[in-house]
Amino acid sequence: MRVICHGGAGGAPDEPKPRQAVLDDAASTGAAESDAVDAAVSAVEVLEESPRFNAGVGGAVQSDGVVRTDAGLMTSDRDAGAVASMTGVANAAAAARVVMAETPHVLVVADHAEALAADYGVDTDRDLLTDESRERFADEEPPDGGPADHLAWLRERFGGHDTVGAVAYDPDADEYAACTSTGGRFFALAGRVGDVPQIGSGFFAAPAGGASATGAGEDIAKATLSRRAVRHLEAGLDAQAAADRALDEFGELTGSDAGVIVLGDGDAGSAYNTDGMQTSVATSR
Repeated sequence: MRVICHGGAGGAPDEPKPRQAVLDDAASTGAAESDAVDAAVSAVEVLEESPRFNAGVGGAVQSDGVVRTDAGLMTSDRDAGAVASMTGVANAAAAARVVMAETPHVLVVADHAEALAADYGVDTDRDLLTDESRERFADEEPPDGGPADHLAWLRERFGGHDTVGAVAYDPDADEYAACTSTGGRFFALAGRVGDVPQIGSGFFAAPAGGASATGAGEDIAKATLSRRAVRHLEAGLDAQAAADRALDEFGELTGSDAGVIVLGDGDAGSAYNTDGMQTSVATSR
């Protein structure tokens, strides 16, 4: 089993060593699993449980003071599942797996996704706010009123784009799985959903390999960054070259910020155009 995971593309982290330790643990946890889906989801769950990353616990706060989580999961057999705009669900990746494994759908949202996840044993009553995120939100003097009032407040505040993700390859089954999870972007309009749960944008897998993206979600969705990276694998590029080419094209198309991890033919690659994107790779022994 081979796994690559990322902790989001964005500013240079204040404490890179502790973050890297969590990423290394995530990759190792995934590599110890017995199939690609277990590997990708398990790796992401480690990151969702750490407040050092913008997913699950400690996720970004939306304009109404609520953390909402999104995730997507896909295999090289074209199975896929995604969830969006959930409250109280730290392990969004597990909820996305429920959609993939238990329903005929690819995307379920909000309270309906929470109810579905709860029926299949996913904890849906978690407090995802940390002391730091509560303080950061309160310091910005959040608005009252409806969406228009929120929009006027967030125009100068909306931003940030860390996300977590993992791609796994099981050589015994010749299967890839890609999984991405996020708390979104800080001070986004309540109910905003970005690229993460959109197939081909935040995540994608095919027989040639898989990819997980992170960055400015609206622009990633418009450029379908993960699908773009896997398309380059399908054209014969190795994982690093596919990541580089996809990110170059993304930059030319959007002028925006992003990162992407890629796994193909057992090889891992990553690229980003931000100040930092920490990754980790692990292989089972």
